[in-house]
Parts: sequence; structure tokens; C-alpha cells
Amino acid sequence: MLFDLRTYRCRPGTIGKQLKLYEELGFRAQSRHLGAPLFYGTVETGDVNSYVHLWAYQDAADREARRAALYADPDWLSYRDRGAELGFQTEQQNTLLRPAPFWSPTRKATS
Repeated sequence: MLFDLRTYRCRPGTIGKQLKLYEELGFRAQSRHLGAPLFYGTVETGDVNSYVHLWAYQDAADREARRAALYADPDWLSYRDRGAELGFQTEQQNTLLRPAPFWSPTRKATS
């Protein structure tokens, strides 16, 4: 399993506009190719001008194939072009994560 954690920073005062743009133009196209994210949300503490999303893939080849399909989708490219034109996002950080040997996504926390 491979996890892709993405953090995006927006200009102050524009995060709501960026999320609305994604909801209207990007979410369906991205979900068509990547499936549903494990998490998609805003930052509550720290850099509150940021939002994050987390995706899961079987492995690097699965990620590469799904992302290639995404970037061949005209709807996704339209969303990307519109986002670049509006310029709400200022930074992007991608972190690929592998699970620790003892962790399983189906394992429940115990008290």
C-alpha cells in the first residue's frame, strides 16, 4: 500500500474560493480516476490557509497509472487551467507514505 498526502497552501482569504472551485470543477474528474480520497479537509491549527488530502494506492505503479489517466482527462485539465488562472494556490507539497510493518488500515485503535 502507498499513501499520497498532499498539502496545498492558498493566499490568505482565498481557501474557500479554491475549495469551491475544486468542488465544482475538479472533484468529479479526480474521483473518476483516483477513487475517493481517504481524507480531504482544511487545516484547523498551524497554517490555516492550507488544505490536505490523502489518497491510497496499491503501489507506485497503480499510482502512476491512475494519475496518467487523470492527466489525460479534459475535465481535469480544465480545472487545472482555471485554478492556475485564478492563482489561489501558492504552494504544494506531496509526501508518499508507506505503512509501518505493524500497522494495518483495517486495524482498530484500542484504549
